Amino acid sequence: MMKNVPQSSFTKLFNAQLHILNLLSFFLFFGCGLILGIILSFSLQDFSFNLHITQFSQLSSSPPPSLGLESVSSSGGDGGGDDGGDAGFSRVGLREYLKPPNITHDMEDEELLWRASMSPKIQEYPFERVPKVAFLFLARGPVLLAPLWEKFFKGYEDLYSIYVHSSPSFNESEGEPPGSVFHGRRIPSKKVGWGDVNMVEAERRLLANALLDLSNERFVLLSESCIPLFNFTTIYSHLINSSQNFVELYDLEGPVGRGRYSPKMGPQISIDQWRKGSQWFQIDRDLAIEIISDKTYFPLFRNYCNGNCYADEHYLPTFVYMKFGEKNANRTLTWVDWTYGGPHPRRFIRTGVTVEFLNGLRSGYNCEYNGNSTNICYLFARKFLPNTLDRLLRYAPKVLHIG
Repeated sequence: MMKNVPQSSFTKLFNAQLHILNLLSFFLFFGCGLILGIILSFSLQDFSFNLHITQFSQLSSSPPPSLGLESVSSSGGDGGGDDGGDAGFSRVGLREYLKPPNITHDMEDEELLWRASMSPKIQEYPFERVPKVAFLFLARGPVLLAPLWEKFFKGYEDLYSIYVHSSPSFNESEGEPPGSVFHGRRIPSKKVGWGDVNMVEAERRLLANALLDLSNERFVLLSESCIPLFNFTTIYSHLINSSQNFVELYDLEGPVGRGRYSPKMGPQISIDQWRKGSQWFQIDRDLAIEIISDKTYFPLFRNYCNGNCYADEHYLPTFVYMKFGEKNANRTLTWVDWTYGGPHPRRFIRTGVTVEFLNGLRSGYNCEYNGNSTNICYLFARKFLPNTLDRLLRYAPKVLHIG
């Protein structure tokens, strides 16, 4: 006869079997889920790969999408005008860089000189460049003989630039009227005293402003009392085609020459290098850049050439003699009469302006130009008072061939 199994043992056995069954079910469920996940993962990867292949195929077979940029013309080095392309847009190129700058800028001298000192190392211009002559007027107020200069410049607007440095107290609205070639040509100016080193600073300021226009190739310093002795085409050709600069310089013994030298300028400048000359120059672009970039010699003049030294008579002659003498004609193209002696040249009034006098200035001298002898030695003359204007205008057509 079989013994009866206790109730507690039966319950324990049943619970153990149930636990094993649950465990087996869990592993079975987990295994199915794992297998399903692996299968699904491979399916999605295959779908994604096929999708990329399809997209790449579509991109390769269709034109590139528009980026919102219209095509530009490839003609015209300076981006001049509309080339009539499909999009109707002109090429930009160097257009903004070549545009003459606004003359009424707010740069300080230090900023202006730095900006103007920039010079390209590549000498060939990648655009059509018509060289211009920059006329730099160092004046107290208005240009006194403006009507004569108006006739001189008329019709040659693409071949010249004008810059006027005048006293800060000068009210330009009281000067040249709108329509005048001098109207709006006043650069940011500072006070200038006769014989003071700030006159050289004004010259450098004029040069720096003119250098901002890349078309300016020759630079002529003039005063408000200067006149042209020839018509525009003659003067333009003489300046543009010259192989030399025109800075007057000479060695002068005595108190108004070497006597103005300060030993404190040594050793950079010796007394044997000290030169004197007229401040009225005619120079090319390379020399103009060197003058406004000078950080060695000009500070010496600013510190030690004061009082009776007259920096405007010595700085440029000494600087050119020391550094650029081989390309200098050692003379100026601006005539002035010093025969009366004294600290100032002769001033001309109305009765002093005659046909004979003007013809003598135009052809009464002999000099060298580009290695050849010529009788055109002066292109400008000074100092002419305002009351000479009526006679100058009268003689301009037949004697000066102006107008």
